[in-house]
Amino acid sequence: MSDDGEVAMTGQHQPLPEIPVLHVGTDWPFETLDQEFARANALLDEGGGRFPRIAIQAADALSRRWLERWHEPYLTEIDRISARIGRPGAYFLNVSYEWGCTSRAGPSPDGRTARLLRVLDWPDHGLGRHVIAAVVKGAAGPWLTLTWPGYTGVLQAVAPQRFAAALNQAPMQKPVGFYPLDWLVTRLHVWDRPHLTAAHLLRQVFERARTFAEAKALLVETPIALPAIYILSGLAADEACVIERHPESAQVIEGDACAANAWQASPRPGRVRGHDNVRRVESLRSVPGALDSTFEWLQPPVLNRRTRLALVADASSGAVIAQGFEADGPATTILRWSLPKDTGNGSG
Repeated sequence: MSDDGEVAMTGQHQPLPEIPVLHVGTDWPFETLDQEFARANALLDEGGGRFPRIAIQAADALSRRWLERWHEPYLTEIDRISARIGRPGAYFLNVSYEWGCTSRAGPSPDGRTARLLRVLDWPDHGLGRHVIAAVVKGAAGPWLTLTWPGYTGVLQAVAPQRFAAALNQAPMQKPVGFYPLDWLVTRLHVWDRPHLTAAHLLRQVFERARTFAEAKALLVETPIALPAIYILSGLAADEACVIERHPESAQVIEGDACAANAWQASPRPGRVRGHDNVRRVESLRSVPGALDSTFEWLQPPVLNRRTRLALVADASSGAVIAQGFEADGPATTILRWSLPKDTGNGSG
């Protein structure tokens, strides 16, 4: 790794593992945990290693109290997941909000469909190595999410013949102007908001919305607990947008659009997340988004020591390519997936 945090793509001496593809139903967070229990524990070992156990227990307790206050359906689900894991971390993981991302929604190289390009960054180790692909059989149609065992939200997914979407972290609000106090005040505000987390809203969109228009309306109109940036692509080449969300308002950037972790249309100030936001957006604008290639386009600053996942998705064909990453480079082989031709898109 270079001194500026960029990844040195070193040669791999061991065969890379595949991203497992799990076929699950409406209880998919628990089903993924049940099927990949060892992977979930390995992820908690790696990801929680930088925190003392007592800190994780305290974060779990606070997270559970907030869920109990406002979101009892998800609390019941996460209670089951926590009991199955039998260790601290499940509640905090499911409401955590410490990632950075670079994403783009725009036309495919041939101009016939829309494509979603997504690069997820996160400080915790193991997220790239332990990522899974869950194919969910839902009432609005099947969809695939790149996720982790026991995680109840959605950060990136594709619903064949409907849409694809991803979630970026937004700038932090600056009520005071001093980072530790800004962080504390924004979390105290969340305590009084009966709104969904941004990741749980995106989950509901994939579970309920049947079209790009329906997905867009839900992402624009549904209140959320903290600011977020959604990237949405549909079927036609012109079905693409970035939605900059505040808890109860939204700004929409239509058409071929990229987003990192800074506001582009929102007039509100905020503490910018991540690094090199302008350079990351400019770099991703030049990527063609081909589905028959490897991730050779993934270069610094979009690629960095915190990169954990990269994907390209086309909702029209249902095709996805994805790969997990860790600080030293690729952590999985490239997953190439598309919905089988004999699988309908009707109710499950």
